[in-house]
Amino acid sequence: MALDFAAGCIGGAAGVLVGHPFDTVKVRLQVQNVDRPLYRGTYHCFQSIIRQESMTGLYKGIGSPMMGLTFINAIVFGVQGNAMRKLGRDTPLNQFLAGASAGTIQCVICCPMELAKTRMQLQGTGEKKSKRKLYKNSLDCLVRIYKKEGIRGINRGMVTTLMREMPGFGVYFLAWDSWTRYLGCEPEDPYMILKLLFAGGMSGIASWISTYPVDVIKSRLQADGVGGVNQYSGIKDCVQQSLKKEGWRVFTRGLTSTLLRAFPVNATTFATVTLFLMYMREGQECSIVDSEQQPVPLQPQTQPTSM
Repeated sequence: MALDFAAGCIGGAAGVLVGHPFDTVKVRLQVQNVDRPLYRGTYHCFQSIIRQESMTGLYKGIGSPMMGLTFINAIVFGVQGNAMRKLGRDTPLNQFLAGASAGTIQCVICCPMELAKTRMQLQGTGEKKSKRKLYKNSLDCLVRIYKKEGIRGINRGMVTTLMREMPGFGVYFLAWDSWTRYLGCEPEDPYMILKLLFAGGMSGIASWISTYPVDVIKSRLQADGVGGVNQYSGIKDCVQQSLKKEGWRVFTRGLTSTLLRAFPVNATTFATVTLFLMYMREGQECSIVDSEQQPVPLQPQTQPTSM
């Protein structure tokens, strides 16, 4: 189990470095004002951030996910591995249930972390050097929110985070299990690393597509109140206002940058986790989950489906 946690930490850090610029673009597109949009699309958003805020603009708010996602991935892979051992049999349903349980537990860290990340990403929009910074860093952001709004403030968006993470991580591990079985990722395969990267990337895409509309609402709720004005009274009000003003397409806003981010991030994360576990368990069958009780090989003797 300790190896699952360690592998998750390393994989999480690698994923953040690769994917954070895409996440910044996703958040900017999701929460921009529809009446006065700053960005025409994913490419224009990238261009504008680099031109107006330099490359560092793409990495705004990275402190929060870099601290949080290493722990989150440690929890996710640790809990998922432990849940699979408890469930006993390696079936698609058990993969989904183990992933869903891991997604649920990590929300405790994920929700405040994403709140700080979102607020930091929106700070100084369109400015190369922010004239007036409300938050010095991610920790300062959470402290200020806590002082002003208490525990409820730093857990803003918790319900939508749960609604996204529980099914999202279920699909994530189900897709990973199915892809690795289908591709036949065996340690002696010369193309094993490429197959792991592909399986991880596709798992991330499947996970995000399955829960993306919920993520749009979560981002809007967590960004609400920036500038001192609260626009939404809750989840239902946010959905109703968003649909009324922008139509159903609002639930796909920022999806392109999310999927562009999902593939490399999850390819890097899953491949790093798997290779680390293979290295640490040299001589045993390769497995995403701990093999102390009953190994779950990347390709079993028989055949076998995401964030």
